[in-house]
Amino acid sequence: MTDSISLKRLDRGTLLACCLAVAAAQLCITVPSPINGEIQAAFGASGSQVAWVTSAFILPTAILELNFGVVGDLFGRKRLLVLGGIALALGELLNATSQNVTMLWTGQAVAGVGAAALFPSSLAVIASATPGEKDRAKAVSTWALSISLASAVGPLSSGVLATVADFRFAFVPPVVLGVAVAVACWFLVTDSRAPEGRSLDWPGQITVAVGLTALLWGIIEGGDRGWSSPVIVGALVLAAAGLVGFVVVEKRAASPMFNLDLLRIPSFAAAAVVALAGMFGFIGTAYCVSIRLGAVMHLSALRAGMPFVILQLVPLLLAPALSRMLTRVEPRLLLMGGLLPMAAGQFWIAALPVTTTSLAAFIGPVLLLGIGFICVVSSLTSAAVNAVPLHMTGMASGATSLVREFGQGLGPAVISTIAMSAASSALVGKLSGADAGMEAAAGPLAVVNAGSDGARAAAQSALGHGMALGVVICGCASLLGALVTLLLVRKDGARATADANHSAVQPASA
Repeated sequence: MTDSISLKRLDRGTLLACCLAVAAAQLCITVPSPINGEIQAAFGASGSQVAWVTSAFILPTAILELNFGVVGDLFGRKRLLVLGGIALALGELLNATSQNVTMLWTGQAVAGVGAAALFPSSLAVIASATPGEKDRAKAVSTWALSISLASAVGPLSSGVLATVADFRFAFVPPVVLGVAVAVACWFLVTDSRAPEGRSLDWPGQITVAVGLTALLWGIIEGGDRGWSSPVIVGALVLAAAGLVGFVVVEKRAASPMFNLDLLRIPSFAAAAVVALAGMFGFIGTAYCVSIRLGAVMHLSALRAGMPFVILQLVPLLLAPALSRMLTRVEPRLLLMGGLLPMAAGQFWIAALPVTTTSLAAFIGPVLLLGIGFICVVSSLTSAAVNAVPLHMTGMASGATSLVREFGQGLGPAVISTIAMSAASSALVGKLSGADAGMEAAAGPLAVVNAGSDGARAAAQSALGHGMALGVVICGCASLLGALVTLLLVRKDGARATADANHSAVQPASA
């Protein structure tokens, strides 16, 4: 299927605007990392409420990304890029003026919708304007480099602004970037679309949105409300019903957003598991480090953000070598070579005492995490796409992206619940009077910030135990991903075997 609008060779303006768009979207994901402590202190938020700050952005990005790719094909990718930039700016403006944590969640969700439009549309514009394989590889590499650069700049800018001013100022640069994206895309982007054979899968979109949202909400709130609470049980039942409904409607859909037959291909199924487990562990670890340095040890936002700056600088340094490795090394080996260092870095962080605040102590494990992360991310899509028939590569890439984004949302949700529950259990019998009431009402984070001296010390130790347990679970998730890769991702000939064994799979929207 070719684009309905004839395109000249990719011009610099289009490439610049698309790179700016994806950089703005990625930067917004990383901005909250160093300022979670400030958010918790300013709004008196619990651990689960802080976890929602990241999840509220990532959830709409994950559930809308596949269908937004179809929207761009039908109505024009340039238009979607402009609207995405506007939505991103509006959401970040809400963040910058937020007066409570609910308003912050709302702003994050609106911005996440904008990011869901920017990620697939920017890449689709570049791909459609570069029919040559070498030109496309070069352009996509530049696009990916923009993501890495934004990932490094986001924590640094938010850390600096939150240190010299109120934490809300950290959301001002994303507002400006969102407006710049809308203007740049309006004036610079060469439009494209590919409506032939494309249609929106509303039943699939609705059921997956209900299922994933209810699942994430149930997990995040379960720790605070109790797993036997009727509302939590109801949310988890709704999540199961939504996901089962998604399977049913996708089997019957004429143009499904996700063809379930792909899951019968071992390498693709393995890549999906790795995407979920790897990103769950990576973002879960980042959440724990952020809470530990900011909310528990009360470091400034700039100091709390420095490990994230080092973490995201690694992809920039490795970019030249990785571009060669991707063409010479099997995705399976790159995945293994990424997941194992990630696990080592996670177990190393878990072993550090909670009172450790020296940046030097974090350099080693953070470097391992950074190296592992870029190896996993760079090879993940390749492993998934190379395993499926050629006509389904677009759908495979989009589905992998959805699972990856949901894993990033699930990480803080699950790890926050586990860490705070473990910390509360460790405090049983160690607090009394007002301190015990504070812990019962608002959790260990409230005690470590506003309790008596003895209670703060006890809460600090308990939170250190909880965070360490959370990071250990993240390391186990990385090891699970490595095991699945070893057992199921095929060494070579994956696509040829998939085409031979799955020739009956019908072409679907890519």
